Amino acid sequence: MPDYRFIVSTGVLAATLGTIAGPATAADKPASQADIGVRSKAVLDVDGYRFRDANGNGRLDAYEDWRLPAAARVADLLPRMTTEQKAGMMLIDTLNAGCAGSLDGTPARDFVQAQKMSRFILRNVARAAADPCDGSVKPGRGGLAVTPRQLAEFHNAVQALAEAEPLGIPVLFKDNPRNHYNSDPRFGISGSAGAFTEFPREAGIAAAALGTGDMSPVASLAAVMGAEFPAVGLRGVYGYMADLATEPRWSRVSESFTENAGLGAGIMRALVLGLQGGPLNPHSAVALTLKHFPGGGPQEQGLDPHYSFGKQQVYPAGNFAWHLKPFQAAIDAGVASVMPYYGVPVSVTHEGVTYDQTGFAFNRQIVTDLLRNKLGFRGYVNSDTGIINERAWGLEGKTVAERAAASINAGVDVLSGFSSNKVITDLVAAGLVRQTRVDEAAGRLLLEQFAMGLFDNPYVDAARADGTLGSAAHRAAGMTVQKQSIVLLQNAALETGRRLLPLAPGQRIYTMGMGKADVERHGHTVTDGNYTQPGTRPSAAGHDLAIIRVQVTNPMDVTLAYRTKGADTGADPAKRNPRTGQPWGAEDPCSLAPAVNPRCVDDLGLLFGGALPWEVNNISFTTMAASASWRMTPSLADIRAVMNEVGAARTVLAIYFRQPYVLDAASGVRSAGAILATFGVSDAALMDVLGGGFKPQGKLPFALARELDAVLRNEPDAPGYPAADTLYPYGFGLGY
Repeated sequence: MPDYRFIVSTGVLAATLGTIAGPATAADKPASQADIGVRSKAVLDVDGYRFRDANGNGRLDAYEDWRLPAAARVADLLPRMTTEQKAGMMLIDTLNAGCAGSLDGTPARDFVQAQKMSRFILRNVARAAADPCDGSVKPGRGGLAVTPRQLAEFHNAVQALAEAEPLGIPVLFKDNPRNHYNSDPRFGISGSAGAFTEFPREAGIAAAALGTGDMSPVASLAAVMGAEFPAVGLRGVYGYMADLATEPRWSRVSESFTENAGLGAGIMRALVLGLQGGPLNPHSAVALTLKHFPGGGPQEQGLDPHYSFGKQQVYPAGNFAWHLKPFQAAIDAGVASVMPYYGVPVSVTHEGVTYDQTGFAFNRQIVTDLLRNKLGFRGYVNSDTGIINERAWGLEGKTVAERAAASINAGVDVLSGFSSNKVITDLVAAGLVRQTRVDEAAGRLLLEQFAMGLFDNPYVDAARADGTLGSAAHRAAGMTVQKQSIVLLQNAALETGRRLLPLAPGQRIYTMGMGKADVERHGHTVTDGNYTQPGTRPSAAGHDLAIIRVQVTNPMDVTLAYRTKGADTGADPAKRNPRTGQPWGAEDPCSLAPAVNPRCVDDLGLLFGGALPWEVNNISFTTMAASASWRMTPSLADIRAVMNEVGAARTVLAIYFRQPYVLDAASGVRSAGAILATFGVSDAALMDVLGGGFKPQGKLPFALARELDAVLRNEPDAPGYPAADTLYPYGFGLGY
């Protein structure tokens, strides 16, 4: 695929644009009249065609001409832009809708008109019933809940603000993936599906793909997401995660697909082809921002680099190249954007290059030399959120301006969670960031809006949003993949000779961790074992079998209490990081360099999930049951009691593996008659598999260790375990 290079008015080569937008051939140009949408600007009639007069000068300029290749339109627009406008392109921050989708009470006008921004993260939950506007609901960090139509109307209102600006540059909204069954949503990590169609979580998509032997589950997800995201104005996704799940203790395994680089590469390629149609073009539904380069899986001690104590990334098994494979597949397919991770590479040498120990987004060796020059990436680089004000690992003693300069000069094109235009323009004026570098970044970013047709019609039909999200056809597709994702790990024979699953008809079933309605719909008599008051759980004795759905979370009432200098948390001398020998808060920037870090990064608590750092190792059922920051529902004590009452051989455990938990021998759960691995499925999907209406076909996307010691011994960059340490290997799954 050829590159198309353009020269800005200064005569400096600004960017290489062809690969991300595709070749400038007739196939890239609309065969007929492009769709034109305006609110305040005029429509021009030229040569029998209609064009948007984006700058309002009454004549057709090259950047307004949809017949031209995207790169040519960028080349025309860039010299028309001020440094301030170009700097605004390099910013992205959260912009949530106000109540009922209003602009009121939001920073929309400041972001668009003053900061000149054109990229935003939209986090409101979309659901059938919006939050009221009477003040009775306090908006969280994700804003108030709105209907899909209100979300679309808000998007259109922001687009109208942008259209009214001198050059009429449209905006692009992004968010994290929303089309997944998520029982424990976290701000900035993985939101609630709300009205969006629910597929299984990412590991479930991988399990389903292994079971079908092809990428049809990924294609199904992409088709539904490609309809639902644009319906509300979301044309970009902060995703998907190409990180390999080689460190089970890392809490973000819950958003990862697999430990296997080959499978991960196939999924990434399928996502780019399914959502973008390859390199960006007018038919691209959603532009991906693949993360977290060069692969966030190998976190030292399994800790999260959102937090100051988890900033180090290590490769003791020498598998740096293994973790690059999914990124290379996406780059080859034409992925629009890549996001570097927060982490700091520790003692990492790859192909003769030893990487500087600074966060990846500040590391030119990673962002430019490896990603662009070695792997051939031609899109734009979007930083992870908060690297400038908060998570500047390796640059904790630098000022905000110095961090911004370091990241931009390393090759990052857009700073996430940052909205200060002046910081960038001041850096240019001071000669700390070259004008040509700003031109280069702005050109790459503009290309996305041109390639996807946003410069011609950025608006959506808000009236269609409610009917598009969660339509019957979409829900059916999501339900099919949920069923495909379920993995049968164990299915013992009963004394009658038949196996416990599929369920025999007309059983007396005791349930916990799930509702009874879906079980009753299959013709069974059900006792609901869920309870709220201690001592009120009904006995399971006398039932034919028990079905227990098990979920493990890191309870926010515990983890949000963490404080960097808290006497019983980050500054507790009795709780020390084994790597440093210091209390866990010692590496917070407010401790390392208080003069430039007046606030502690981790004083919001463990907002992004994960266990308390001194309990991160506790991923076996026995250790989780004894930990404050792991909560098993039902409790391990209740699971054991039910197994004792009904008989272990007649107990079905359906375990939601948000991480590759260890079913250790001491916990007793291995003695259950049937064990299933789920990755975010509804009761209805589970019961269709348990009842035999849909035969189990999912395969494990990661290995499960036999005991916790195997996890602690294993290298964090290495997939799987030695055979003697493996309970269930990668790719395992039984059928009926």
